[in-house]
Amino acid sequence: MPWIDTHCHLDAPEFDPDRDAVVARSRAVGVEMLVLQAVGAFDFDTVRELAHRHGLSYALGIHPLFVDRADDGDLAVLADHLARHRGDPRLVAVGEIGLDHFVPGLDQVRAERFFAAQLDLAKAAGLPVIVHVRRSADTLLKHLRKAGVAGIAHAFNGSDQQAKVFVDLGFRLGFGGAMTFDRAHQIRHLAATVPETALVLETDAPDIPPHWLYRTAAQRAEGETTGRNEPAELPRIAATLAELRGWTLEHTAAVCHANALAALPRLAALADSTA
Repeated sequence: MPWIDTHCHLDAPEFDPDRDAVVARSRAVGVEMLVLQAVGAFDFDTVRELAHRHGLSYALGIHPLFVDRADDGDLAVLADHLARHRGDPRLVAVGEIGLDHFVPGLDQVRAERFFAAQLDLAKAAGLPVIVHVRRSADTLLKHLRKAGVAGIAHAFNGSDQQAKVFVDLGFRLGFGGAMTFDRAHQIRHLAATVPETALVLETDAPDIPPHWLYRTAAQRAEGETTGRNEPAELPRIAATLAELRGWTLEHTAAVCHANALAALPRLAALADSTA
């Protein structure tokens, strides 16, 4: 069963030297589908073009860390793109959107307004959402209940109760490189215990490197940079999930593949075309 990386930023400058090779390496290890995430109106066209060039899929949205540099006209740009590309089978979600209560100094009132507006656009377009939820689960859930949309909670690291509410609302929970660290007790606990129908895999490449790519503060001080994550790492990340669940790697692939298709229904036709 081919792997699906449900969260990747292939347009990131870290991939400028070897973007085509990154995709080739992912396919060489069985990662057949990547879901590319936009973060602002400035990269909507780039993300869409990359998805079409490489036979991948994409999501369009304004990331909470980019809301402060966006203006209201960017919401109109998103609405226009969703309308113009309504029939594009590679457009599978509105994302990456959400709330971030970890980074200091963000205008949270503005962030909530942008998030609520994007949820409304997703509902009008009939698309699921891919949400960034960093120390913001309760506030985010308030908006999700009101909007009545579902999708994927990216890089989930909430409480057991918050996880249950997301799952009850129809969300799948994304697990990636952070799960590979022994010290990530809550993430590993969630990966081991949430319903198997709630699990999807992601890399967030080039970010959230797994432990074998991570560099300590001392190593960085010596000039060693944090290792760049990429989609080809997904099967090895998945091996951690398999270990935590007591599953075979084959079963893990089958479960997470089915869950990704359920969370992002347009992926099913794309998966059939690459099979």
